[in-house]
Amino acid sequence: MTGRRHWMARAGVGVVTAALLMAGLATAALGGESAGRSSAATPDGVSRGAGTPGRGAPGARAADVPDDALVRAAAGAEVSPLGAFTDSGADGVANLAGLQNWLGGTPVRVAHTYLPGDSWDSIEGGDLLEPWAQWKRAEAGRMFVLNVPMQERNEDHLSDDQVRALIEEGAQGADDVHFTRLAQRLVALGVPDTVIVLGWEMNGTTYSHRCAPDPADWKTYWNRIVAAMRAVPGQHFRFDFAPSRGQDAIAWTECYPGDATVDVIGMDSYDQPGGESFAEQVSEPYGLQEQVDFAAAHKKAISYPEWGLFQNGDNPDYMSLMLAWIAAHKPLYQTISDYCPHGVWQCRDNPRASGVYRAVLYGKKSALPAAPPGKASTASPATPRPTATAPPASSVKPAVPVKPAASVARAVPVPLPAAAPSPDATAGGGDETCTPMRLTAEMRQRYASGEVCVTLRPKPATSG
Repeated sequence: MTGRRHWMARAGVGVVTAALLMAGLATAALGGESAGRSSAATPDGVSRGAGTPGRGAPGARAADVPDDALVRAAAGAEVSPLGAFTDSGADGVANLAGLQNWLGGTPVRVAHTYLPGDSWDSIEGGDLLEPWAQWKRAEAGRMFVLNVPMQERNEDHLSDDQVRALIEEGAQGADDVHFTRLAQRLVALGVPDTVIVLGWEMNGTTYSHRCAPDPADWKTYWNRIVAAMRAVPGQHFRFDFAPSRGQDAIAWTECYPGDATVDVIGMDSYDQPGGESFAEQVSEPYGLQEQVDFAAAHKKAISYPEWGLFQNGDNPDYMSLMLAWIAAHKPLYQTISDYCPHGVWQCRDNPRASGVYRAVLYGKKSALPAAPPGKASTASPATPRPTATAPPASSVKPAVPVKPAASVARAVPVPLPAAAPSPDATAGGGDETCTPMRLTAEMRQRYASGEVCVTLRPKPATSG
């Protein structure tokens, strides 16, 4: 525990303070006393929500000088792939352009949404997925993250006995067909590289897909789902095991289904409970440090599918420190929950923390996703980015329930399946050879292709 708190003593607010000083933003982002922003990084009169001017943040406080590596991580020109959950439907897709515009063009590379857990039809994908798939396919270097429930009636507050029975049925294969259909749907939509956040916050009490009633069968059930989805031709899914931070109903390590079926160790982490410091969020049992250590031991990437403000209100220190933590640990992706009370763009209730988030991430480059192991990176078709839309009103309702008080690297999209060979390439039989033709200087100047291939075949015999 001492070592974990040492990170806070050295990195703490100092990381982001030093980083923002380097960018000329420390006074605005962490300083109160009605300090103004530097126009070199963000324009005066920072827009908030649907156009409300931003307000000053509380005063920057003295902190130990962090080591150079952490300062560079927080202040670097490049950030890990980021996004936000803003809405579960087509509005959520449209909002991504507005968020990117608000961040001064910092690429929003991650789209994140949830499948409803009301019925198996919804869990199989329905019509919800198409706009997200279109966004993902429209530009190279984008990632689609999809939270997938493991049970229907997922928020019906079923008893432990009911959940135990459902877990047993799933472990025996009763639900395999639903996840096969979801996998087929994702492949057909051209997003076979989706990151699947399966059975999220399984260590809590909120969802019917929780683990505590029967951890052994729950792990068997997870493994069956992954096997069913991976059996679909053309898929390159990655599966994200994402508990809520802390002990909750069960230690999340007791639910871990094994390295063979997990690609990412995620964590949903909000600023709660009230009065808990960020240092305690790091060092508590099964907290942020435990996640990082566990992932390293199992040679897995980390992620933050859900994070944001909560029971400590508009907390700029938390925002500073969580962004510094993310910068230092380079997750596969991070997506803030951008609705009240958690958010920074759609929610007007958090102007000081919002100012920190925007100042730290404004006008940055973000890392391009690399392909998962064994898969070559392939660019998606390039299309113009959508025109930035005005941020939605602050009255947006969360599409996913707010977490109860008790709950609380390297992006890698995989290429689409290879296109079928053209008829010309296979005409006359697959055993024909194709002879490269040397390009002239004019052809090399005019065309992007580096080689032209010509197939020669005998003319058919002619009579007379």
